[in-house]
Amino acid sequence: MADDNGLTHHEITIYLAGGATLGTFKAAWSKHIVSDVGELTKDYHACMRGKRHNRFKYHLHDQEQRASQSLIVDFNQVTAISDRVVLH
Repeated sequence: MADDNGLTHHEITIYLAGGATLGTFKAAWSKHIVSDVGELTKDYHACMRGKRHNRFKYHLHDQEQRASQSLIVDFNQVTAISDRVVLH
């Protein structure tokens, strides 16, 4: 759910081939916050539909911790991505 500024809080978990996981990573998104949380899931979904994967680096910004994480991901090793949106 978004507040008046369109801010949403996400928790991203990446599941890898072989059973390992990366995350959970907290990330925020709004019109005013530059974050790749939406692009990460959109790009993975497109890759699953057969589109060529040509982006590997994503930046996730955690507003609560005032932190930024960079993820470098090869979707060939990913089996699923969970994007949990925290509702307020």
